[in-house]
Amino acid sequence: MMQSDFIKGSLMITTSPTLTSAIRDRFAHVSECPFTGPRIFFENAGGALTLKSAVETSTRFAAVPDNQGRDNPASHALVEVIKQAKADMALFFNAPDGQFFVGESGTELTFRLIRTMVMGSAKGGAVLGSSVEHPASRSAAHHWATEAGKPYINVTHDDATGQVTPAAYAAAVTPEVRVATILHTSPVTGIGNDVAGIAAAIRAVAPEAFIFVDGIQHASHGHIDIASYGVDGYVVSPYKVFSRHGYGVAWVSDRLTALNVEQLMNGPRESWEMGTRDTGAYATFSDVVRYFEWLGGEVSDATDARDRIEAAGAAIHAHEHDLTQAMIHGTGNLPGLADLPGVTILGGTENPDREGLVCFALDSMAAPDIVTALNDQGIRTHTRKADHYSGNILTPLGLEAAVRVSLCHYNTLDEVRALLGAMKEMTD
Repeated sequence: MMQSDFIKGSLMITTSPTLTSAIRDRFAHVSECPFTGPRIFFENAGGALTLKSAVETSTRFAAVPDNQGRDNPASHALVEVIKQAKADMALFFNAPDGQFFVGESGTELTFRLIRTMVMGSAKGGAVLGSSVEHPASRSAAHHWATEAGKPYINVTHDDATGQVTPAAYAAAVTPEVRVATILHTSPVTGIGNDVAGIAAAIRAVAPEAFIFVDGIQHASHGHIDIASYGVDGYVVSPYKVFSRHGYGVAWVSDRLTALNVEQLMNGPRESWEMGTRDTGAYATFSDVVRYFEWLGGEVSDATDARDRIEAAGAAIHAHEHDLTQAMIHGTGNLPGLADLPGVTILGGTENPDREGLVCFALDSMAAPDIVTALNDQGIRTHTRKADHYSGNILTPLGLEAAVRVSLCHYNTLDEVRALLGAMKEMTD
């Protein structure tokens, strides 16, 4: 069943105060900062709120002294928790093949997967990526392409939309491409890219290329479908999808595992895991999957677990679309960000691929000053500067910095109204 099938006739988060309350009740610190008190959290792209269940699970497993791989009941139980978590990951990502494992962080896993692809692929050839990508994948691809003596081919993104298209990749790919990287959603603009379309464009010319996807920013906004992408690696950072800091999750295809993967000598041939795994990390991702299943059951009549996850993704997308539209175009008597004089909205005001994020700049006020003023009113946002993280997006637009307002489905229209009211007062 496709994601769009669940939108029509489903219970929408935006118009259901009871559901909104139930959603918010499942997250820690949804309306207050543990250091400063009440606040509105519009810094979700920097790290989403954490499920209370993930906090409880993390605490519980942090106290367990046993390790996996021993012949005792506690060790056997830990192995089963990890096994269940990997099955939950396969369900959430819709990945019937390949395998999942955890690492230090999304960035660390990005480097590791790209390193394996580049150094394990056939000699010669090239590495293909785009200018819209986060520096994690761009840096890894540049570094290992240089180490392997493979030229790096850059696909230029469209400054107006903040996207890179399948057509742009198709114009750049050659039969010599050995590895390609794709960004699912930009953490600067919030604009998503057509992963399946880009992968198809690459494979039409370089069918044996290894393809890596950075899904870190996309994951919290619902609907990941690895089975439909035709790629070899996909990475997320769980702290950006309602779990906790301290680990990343990677999916790898069987053909990627068949390369010369870094492993312990004489160890299991197909293992990507290094050292003792953090059972709590795996277990907290199961909490994330259970949450999506719960939400899908609230917004649809679906009973199948994957269908519920799809329904949750559709509801999340619809809710966040409503909030970002209100943020851009206004609501009631409050003007939207697009109505402010001298405003630049990254990705444009009518971009259908926007995912829960509006990034903007004003001619009349520096972005850091806007963020400080909003913070003073209890509204948490973030400055993106034209540095090594965001310069690839901001510099071509002639911007030194921009204000990133990033939301998730637990945010409300009242919170958007508070932001717009603060911006109106600031710019009048």
